[in-house]
Amino acid sequence: MPEKKTELTVLESTEAAPGAATEEPAVADPAPQTGGETSAGRTEYDQLKAERDQLLDRLARMQAEFENARKRAERERQADREYATCNVIEQFLPVLDNLNLALKSTGSAHQLRSGVELIVKQMEEILRQLQVSPINAVGEEFDPRLHEALGSVERHDLPDQHVAEEIRRGYRLRERLLRPALVRIVSNSKQTSE
Repeated sequence: MPEKKTELTVLESTEAAPGAATEEPAVADPAPQTGGETSAGRTEYDQLKAERDQLLDRLARMQAEFENARKRAERERQADREYATCNVIEQFLPVLDNLNLALKSTGSAHQLRSGVELIVKQMEEILRQLQVSPINAVGEEFDPRLHEALGSVERHDLPDQHVAEEIRRGYRLRERLLRPALVRIVSNSKQTSE
């Protein structure tokens, strides 16, 4: 008859008959056990070890889930940005088409100017729909949050520190500044000397 080889596990070794020689487990006990408490202490130790292993497994799974959720949220944010960009670009394509038509035009300078004015109106309408508004500049009091001063001009018809000339128009998206208006401000020597 062939011999059967059996292996004793840690659990089987603790359940062996009292007084029988048992093999010590590789893991050290957290606290030495006394004679009558060996079986109960071992069971409690095994339960705590199993509970610890379960908690470590749960922690690893939760960390993986969190990392996956973070990556998924980033992918969704990127997709939303691309979608929003596509919608904006779609609105500007007709303006680009009209500019190309204007370049191919063989009409007079007056006709070309009229065409470009229509294109500018089309562009302003698209910006208005996107809630982009121009910043009022000429005649307004200089505001460094909205205006960028390029220089000053001596004028007596406007109050000192007011905008005399707009060089480049500024814009805002709702309440957020996109770019400041580039302006020249009034230097009224009559008003400053008084």
